[in-house]
Amino acid sequence: MKNILVTGGCGFIGSNYIHHVLKKNNDIHIINLDKMTYAGNINNLNGIPKEFHTFVKGDICDSELLKTLFESYQFEAVVHFAAESHVDRSIDGPTEFIQTNIVGTLNLLEHSRALFKKTNNDNFRFLHVSTDEVYGSLGDEGKFMETTAYDPSSPYSASKAGSDHLVRAWNRTFELPTLITNCSNNYGSYQFPEKLVPLMIINCLHGKTLPIYGKGENVRDWLYVRDHCEAIHTVLTSGTIGETYNVGGNNEIKNIDVVTIICSILDEISPKKDGTQYSNQISYVTDRPGHDFRYAIDANKIKKELNWTPNESFETGIRKTIQWYLDHESWWKAIQDNTYQQERLGVIES
Repeated sequence: MKNILVTGGCGFIGSNYIHHVLKKNNDIHIINLDKMTYAGNINNLNGIPKEFHTFVKGDICDSELLKTLFESYQFEAVVHFAAESHVDRSIDGPTEFIQTNIVGTLNLLEHSRALFKKTNNDNFRFLHVSTDEVYGSLGDEGKFMETTAYDPSSPYSASKAGSDHLVRAWNRTFELPTLITNCSNNYGSYQFPEKLVPLMIINCLHGKTLPIYGKGENVRDWLYVRDHCEAIHTVLTSGTIGETYNVGGNNEIKNIDVVTIICSILDEISPKKDGTQYSNQISYVTDRPGHDFRYAIDANKIKKELNWTPNESFETGIRKTIQWYLDHESWWKAIQDNTYQQERLGVIES
């Protein structure tokens, strides 16, 4: 079986990727290295057969651990999800973002380089999963392309931009076979409740306010997580070495509209007992510092070169997502009880 290192495989996108890959490929054994920070959840991998998945608790910043894993498993590929990823948390504490996202990525690149040099395995690939936030903010028009200049606004996006540059440099300088994907906003099952979609769903069900930053007019391109996973695996298996691929959902929607859509679907499938509408819970709060106005992905490259397009519209994807959270109340209640009390983060005191 092919040994693949997946970093951050107990997180939101990483765990969905493991489910996706093992559903389609019986010849892959995934070694899942996860630090198990607040966003890591081993329950995300319930149902994964042990013969296809080995979990290792550890930090990508731990060079000795990486050396042991690379020597033991002789990886055919590295799929690198592990990252500190919440903008608000990066405002409160940027140091950890620099350490994990930049230094951790450097460690992975160096151990990958050593393995590639030793084995000279032409099939080896290092796929770095990144974000469209590295490109900065758009106005009312235009879209991010793979050639768009980097212009990060937050400590989070700056750290991801730095890691992207490292991956690209290791390909150009050391000829490491690397690939980069930059995706738009993901949503779907197993997403930690600090992010917009699960936070709004859960707050609706608890009768809590639905806090919207600013006027709610910031625009994001929404990508269903399983579509993203399909794109990642397509790039891993068919992408051109050294290339970057933007992955988007073709769903540009204002934040306030995302919330009202969630409210209307819940009104339909899980109405409130008192007969009122969930949208009555919406409130507006002080905007996030440096809040990018608009993201939009031009995903024509991955469509033309690799024949990938998303399967889900926002309407179909958000319905699946809402139903998942309704069906998995014990999953998110355990997080609320033990990890996350929905406190507001990323507020700079004047």
